[in-house]
Amino acid sequence: MSVPESDRQRPADAVAGLLAAAAIFTALIAVAYRPVRVAPFAIVVSLVAVAMSKRYERLGQAALGISTACWITGMIVAVVTNHPLF
Repeated sequence: MSVPESDRQRPADAVAGLLAAAAIFTALIAVAYRPVRVAPFAIVVSLVAVAMSKRYERLGQAALGISTACWITGMIVAVVTNHPLF
């Protein structure tokens, strides 16, 4: 019994899902630790995840939105609490 081609998960799909999850985790770290240094990395990784896979495109888009929101939040928190930005 074979699985239809549309139901198969390619290795690129798995990597895109992992990249999106890593981008979300990294973005959440950026809120508390140096947002200018960490958050752009998370944004770039989430853009790669969106472009890499159609199957996990929504997860990549969510990672992009979360990364952007965490960058803005991290900048606000860093300025208000006088922590270094980078």
